[in-house]
Amino acid sequence: MRRVPAVLMCSVALLLGILIGASGEWWPFTQNVQATLLDQETAKRLTQELRDGTSALHSGSALLSKIAKLSSPSVVHIQCERRTKKQGLVEETGSGVIVESSKSKGMFVVTNRHVVDATELARITIHLSDGRVLYPLQVWSDKFSDVAIMKVEASSLHAAHWGDSDRLEIGHMVLAMGSPFGLSQSMSYGIISAKGRRALQLGDAGDTELINQDFLQTDAAINPGNSGGPLINLHGEIVGINTAIASNSGGNEGIGFSIPSNLVRRVIDDLLVYGKVPRAWLGVVLDPDFKPETAKRLKLDRLRGARVVKVFPDSPAARGSIQYDDILVQFDGIEILDENHLINLVSLLPVNKRVKVLLWRGGRHVNGEVTVTDRTELDERTEAPTKTAPGMGTRIDDLGLTVHELEPDLAQQLGFQRTKQGLLVLNVDTKSPVSSDVQLYDLIEEVARTPVTSITDIRNAVRQAKTGESLVLKVQRNTNGQKRSHLVVVRW
Repeated sequence: MRRVPAVLMCSVALLLGILIGASGEWWPFTQNVQATLLDQETAKRLTQELRDGTSALHSGSALLSKIAKLSSPSVVHIQCERRTKKQGLVEETGSGVIVESSKSKGMFVVTNRHVVDATELARITIHLSDGRVLYPLQVWSDKFSDVAIMKVEASSLHAAHWGDSDRLEIGHMVLAMGSPFGLSQSMSYGIISAKGRRALQLGDAGDTELINQDFLQTDAAINPGNSGGPLINLHGEIVGINTAIASNSGGNEGIGFSIPSNLVRRVIDDLLVYGKVPRAWLGVVLDPDFKPETAKRLKLDRLRGARVVKVFPDSPAARGSIQYDDILVQFDGIEILDENHLINLVSLLPVNKRVKVLLWRGGRHVNGEVTVTDRTELDERTEAPTKTAPGMGTRIDDLGLTVHELEPDLAQQLGFQRTKQGLLVLNVDTKSPVSSDVQLYDLIEEVARTPVTSITDIRNAVRQAKTGESLVLKVQRNTNGQKRSHLVVVRW
């Protein structure tokens, strides 16, 4: 018998060691060799199991297929053509879902307001899953939630069922349906990755001055064209209306936002009953830049709640004795997270409801009550003819400044948040007492430690200070995206 050379034996052993690996498992191509050596009975059994779909993956896949089959007939593709002065005819595409309402008979299509906004009825087409094309009979919309609803009539329409968005938890699985990039009847799969997202800049949707921001965040793929389509749970129910994405590229990057279904239902029911959405008003201006340093100054243990920087005269807040620098930490029994959380809670209350509030004032808790009123009261005050013409400003003689009340669109153009308030400096006289410290486009936030948001505010502050020796202005300056505040002392 011939001896196998030791070198050859060592080489074979080394090769086997590489194939098996440290874990004791064969490398893929050895597995293929093993697969070819399966006996016929084992191969037949494995093949049958695959056909029967007995694995968990098969069961999950079958469930998703059933949800798609159940929900797809309710999902629609929307095309709009609108005329603009600069661009001519512009086409907007989006998605929607067929629903019913307990407040009105018939069938309706829910979508985003920004999909159908400013479009004539005849230029809106709704494409069903079976190929039919419908034209809406009427459209209602709400700019503060970016929700729209359209009345439709046709035979054999399939309405989707509503789910309870309050029961959603982070990690729950959901499906986003719609027409991304115009590809109708598309479905993507993911989870709820966060809840209660607020203060978001949402492109087209953000231009609608959203008050009700309480978004669901999902990693289910949402792309342009998905706007208005439903977010579906594993029961095949609508738990949200997809509205926007966070993206640097314009496509899906794993962060999408949906309006919770309970908010959508509240909005569409009000639209169908009243033609608008009644919203409550508290009568305060809240600090959009509430920071830990301010919380510490006010002796609050941590950054929480919403800080009041202005109380409107004869408002619910004024009648409830809410004051400047108060922090609302509880409202109607709910812990307040931040200013946008409070704004959302207030706006969804029934008008004229009396609620309990818990304030933090001067280092201690103070209990109070307020009766919220209709937000149209705020709109009437805002539209009162006391504002100066845009771009002209108002001259404050004692300061040698021309200022203009900061408006949301103007604030955004200048790099501030849309909610930012103050007086924008449009001109500084050469003989102004603050000419060395204040310059064009500075924002005057406070005068004598009191927030100023109107011409009346600054004039009253200056008038009172004239009897004293000096006046302190708090001024914010935006330089290359860096915002810094400084104090300016005015000596008469």
